Amino acid sequence: MAQHFRKAMDALYFVCVVIAGTALVLISAVIPWGVYTRYVLNSAASWPEPTAVLLTIWLTFFGAAACYRLRFHMNVSFFVKLMPPFWQRFFDALAEAAMVAMSIFMTIWGAKLVMTTWNNSIADFPGLSVGVTYLPIPLGGAILLLFVVERILCGAPPAPASHH
Repeated sequence: MAQHFRKAMDALYFVCVVIAGTALVLISAVIPWGVYTRYVLNSAASWPEPTAVLLTIWLTFFGAAACYRLRFHMNVSFFVKLMPPFWQRFFDALAEAAMVAMSIFMTIWGAKLVMTTWNNSIADFPGLSVGVTYLPIPLGGAILLLFVVERILCGAPPAPASHH
């Protein structure tokens, strides 16, 4: 069972990395286009800035979940590592509990935000729901919760190099 769960989390991690990576590449293309149209063509396109903001939101929440899974996120553990092993385990457990609470908060309240704003449209993209803008919050929260559960039940995932 744990092995199947780990494989599912590997696949979910890959999806997060692809979404975040794609968003980063698109941002890297959209921003220069906006600069080009503004300063070279002297006719600024209206869509690059809001597009970059939307892509940044997707990059942030999916990238954060992926970074958490492999502990690539910002982690201030200097003082914890100076403590005796019991206190290190205690603070690691406390940090995981905080991650559970935050991911549940993101999932529940993010879903409420998506539902509340679903029928509103974005001014720059009238055909696009505002709810789509906020969709990465509950999705990222749910994925983050799954990654926390994986860490608690199965231990830390193997390093990316060992996947090959």
